[in-house]
Amino acid sequence: MNHDRTVAPQASPDESPISPVLRPGSFAEFVGQTRVVDNLQVAIKAAQERKESLEHLLLSGPPGLGKTTLAHIVAQEMEKKLIASSGPALERAGDLMGILTNLAAGDILFIDEIHRLNRAVEEYLYPAMEEFAVDFVLDRGAYARTVRLKVPRFTLIGATTRTGLMTAPLRTRFGLQFHLELYGVKELAEIIRRAATKLNVGLEEGAAEILARRSRGTPRVAVRLLRRARDFAQVHGAGCVSQQMVNQALEKLGVDEMGMDLLDRRLLTILIDAYGGGPAGLNSLAASLGEEEDTLADVVEPFLLAGGFLARTPRGRIATKLAYQHLGKVFPAQTHMPELFTESGNDSLSEA
Repeated sequence: MNHDRTVAPQASPDESPISPVLRPGSFAEFVGQTRVVDNLQVAIKAAQERKESLEHLLLSGPPGLGKTTLAHIVAQEMEKKLIASSGPALERAGDLMGILTNLAAGDILFIDEIHRLNRAVEEYLYPAMEEFAVDFVLDRGAYARTVRLKVPRFTLIGATTRTGLMTAPLRTRFGLQFHLELYGVKELAEIIRRAATKLNVGLEEGAAEILARRSRGTPRVAVRLLRRARDFAQVHGAGCVSQQMVNQALEKLGVDEMGMDLLDRRLLTILIDAYGGGPAGLNSLAASLGEEEDTLADVVEPFLLAGGFLARTPRGRIATKLAYQHLGKVFPAQTHMPELFTESGNDSLSEA
């Protein structure tokens, strides 16, 4: 499953003790996402000059790109306390009520995976976001009555990997909405060098670029690959992460030169061999691979689509010419595939 994958963008349990050490503490330390950072700095400065709370902020994009990190930086820049939770954790309205009523003026409430918020709980957020009040229902039936409780002015930061699953009433209540994009090789190489310095890892020239090219445009994956290369160099080398050590470590992990692992290659191979290159539905591919549809949609597809290995059409998924070339297969002369993504992938993933 995706939780066992080295290139899975989700955080794994073994990373939790070290993540705070590597997490940037300010916008100056944050690499990449220039457009988002610039706009956030303007919004924060304007709010501080008006002595107001920052508008509610929605951060979207694939996992591992820095949405949680940006939430912490916003709290740091606003000099306010951050209270963190997640959509699945807020199961009952009382859970949210407890958090909201204990907020102080200007506090920042961060809800990760906000698209998975219970709809009944979500209803309580609407008046809290707009009117800074919550309506609590006491008793039931003929004796039911509503009590309105005021809450301090706060900022809600929501993070989501699937904006389309959010309800329109919730999505439109965010005054600031930014989408995070996959990183380029140069940005990832810089992140790897900074992480190596913080981890006290020796990194030879060129090793960071090799790791960056295989990191699927995701900082979390880049740091994870660095840690695996460090382990390999410690056991099999002199402790310094060289280009040779990186190549050997990634080969052992099954991560090829494009950042694909076994699951990525299996998906493309089945799509080409079993379905003639497509189109094939996601449910059919999931059944063939023995994986959950959500795993393919959230973890595997975004990278293959961004890299130009996969095309998504109304009829299903189609393997592109680049996918055939990467797997060493002959691209059919007659194909019903649309003329897109047939020659090259996303520049940010293929160029230094």
